[in-house]
Amino acid sequence: MHCFARTAFAAICLIVISSTAFAQAPVQRTVDGIIAKVDNYVVLRSDVEFGYLQYLQQSKQQPSDEMKCQIFTSLLQDKLLLARAEIDSIVVEEPLVANELDRRIQYLAGQVGGVERLEQYYNKSITQLKEELRRTVREQMVMENMQREITGKVTVTPKEIKKYFNNIPADSLPYFSSEVEIGQIVKHATVSKTQKQAAREQLQALRERILAGEDFATLATQFSQDPGSAQAGGELGFFKKKELVPEYEAAALRLEPGGISNVVESQFGFHLIQLIERRGQEFNTRHILIKPATATVDVQEAITALDSIRTKIQNDSLLTFPKAAKEHSDDKATKDNGGMMAGRDGSTYIPMDQVDPSIFFVIDTMQVGDISKPIPFTTEDGKEAVRIIYLKGKSKPHLANLQDDYQRISNAALAEKRSKAVDEWFRKNIDTVFIEIDPEYQECGGLQQLMQ
Repeated sequence: MHCFARTAFAAICLIVISSTAFAQAPVQRTVDGIIAKVDNYVVLRSDVEFGYLQYLQQSKQQPSDEMKCQIFTSLLQDKLLLARAEIDSIVVEEPLVANELDRRIQYLAGQVGGVERLEQYYNKSITQLKEELRRTVREQMVMENMQREITGKVTVTPKEIKKYFNNIPADSLPYFSSEVEIGQIVKHATVSKTQKQAAREQLQALRERILAGEDFATLATQFSQDPGSAQAGGELGFFKKKELVPEYEAAALRLEPGGISNVVESQFGFHLIQLIERRGQEFNTRHILIKPATATVDVQEAITALDSIRTKIQNDSLLTFPKAAKEHSDDKATKDNGGMMAGRDGSTYIPMDQVDPSIFFVIDTMQVGDISKPIPFTTEDGKEAVRIIYLKGKSKPHLANLQDDYQRISNAALAEKRSKAVDEWFRKNIDTVFIEIDPEYQECGGLQQLMQ
């Protein structure tokens, strides 16, 4: 992630998922080449151009050579972090990378309407998309670990927070519109037992056909509902342990090469698995995936469950909304944060004009402290679900001040202090690695300050 400070309280952040396969818009790269080297890492001209295009699209600002220099300097710092991490043996374990890949794929799928549409959009299987994304994700996680090493002990005192705020010119204080703090507890509507049983029976029938002599790969091509592997006869390719969902992996690793599993249920549906080959710590399988038909989901069951949770929170002083969210919510993004939703800047204070319309009209008639009745909705990845909404707080429009915005000001002061710590680390470590910079970028102002 590359962030460029724009005001005392905000930054433009570019989350570069992948500059090739995951660009939101085509980028002209008629002239490309290496414009900087940091040990074994390079910065390409297209990296800067891609980041610059994202910045212009997000900020709606006029083109600026100064901003292009800031982007280049940030990318150079990233490469120095990676080079030093390599020297200092700072790594990220593969299971953590795999989990982050899964999270990002789920996010992308939610943006386009599901996993199948994501594969259709890029004309690639989920496996191919993950492989293209793996190196970028690993490097970003290594950089985050390195930054934590540098800034982990950086803190700000109340005196520093007050000084930071007092140094902001009066005419530069931001004006905050009405904001809300809202939480949710989500229950996914489950597929009916009848639909699940139908999927199981279909796979069991296919298993019997395979055991009777029919070819697994042929049947996978005909019947599997995994578009990423069906055309390859269900074959997934080699994976290491903990890279596939636990239920699938456990069943696959119990097999001998050529063996066929019983029907296995996972978050993706029901699988029939054949182990093709083991190779050291890796294994290759093929599968037939059948997803239960979703025409019949038990929304009422989710409504009843949430209505019961809402009543308990209202009547039991020991059961708070955050505790109930952690124990009962199906939404992984918010359950460990007490159910609280985050705005675009990561804060729990969300401007009213950024609140999802389906939530806006619910909280518009609520009082602070109220919990809504269960509300059906559709998740980003297309699942039917139900949620209850908690209105924790609501502010009036105001100029930034220490009394109302202390936490926000504290976060901004801490971010600035951490940024200075990284800059200082950069200056101290710039001579510990080999750096070569194209003459076109050697005069960048921010770069000159860091290298002095």
